[in-house]
Amino acid sequence: MNQPAAQGGPRNSGAGPISVYVLDDHELVRRGLRELLESEGFEVVGMSGSAEEATRRIPALRPDVSILDGRLPDGTGIEVCRDVRSIDPSLNCLILTSYDDEQALRGAVLAGASGYVLKEIGGTDLLDALRRAARGESLFDAGVKAKIIQGLTEPQRVDPRVASLTPQERRVLELVGLGMTNRQIGEQMLLAEKTVKNYVSSMLAKLGFERRTQAAVYMAHGAETDTGTVR
Repeated sequence: MNQPAAQGGPRNSGAGPISVYVLDDHELVRRGLRELLESEGFEVVGMSGSAEEATRRIPALRPDVSILDGRLPDGTGIEVCRDVRSIDPSLNCLILTSYDDEQALRGAVLAGASGYVLKEIGGTDLLDALRRAARGESLFDAGVKAKIIQGLTEPQRVDPRVASLTPQERRVLELVGLGMTNRQIGEQMLLAEKTVKNYVSSMLAKLGFERRTQAAVYMAHGAETDTGTVR
């Protein structure tokens, strides 16, 4: 069974300012966060309004912690968290959102985020959350996190959608659930990246998903077929 991604680690020894990357699709929010952070001694090393740009820049900049908007025009902060941590598991990410969504909370835990906070959080509380996340601490309530993890072990009903997948598509689903990129899946299965992309598209369509993150969360909960659980 897949487990939630490992928590990040401390990336700041205390010798210098905490470095932060800000991802939000609203320019005024980005500017406001930057002013708040820099006034309190944090160093903003980068900002962007798109998931694609953040996914590319965060692993290169290696900030102590990244603030990721929950919903973006081209993706979600949870997807960015999962993708950058698949490159560097020590990266710490804090999901900042306007929506108190149980499914998103679960996705944040499974993506390995340090925390999930609402945008109405006070400035002082946000700064404290960032400091804790930079130290590698988890901001999730221990009881809530335990409940989510416990849910991964609960038996699931057989899903006929999975039964409709070909053996290759099931294998792709399994590797997507492990957080692998198309290139990594291609290397694992000895397939061209374009072929993997086609398998992913077909697999998502059969499962009724729009994004691979949905498939990854689905796998984390144990996707079962008539022959057993896909692992």
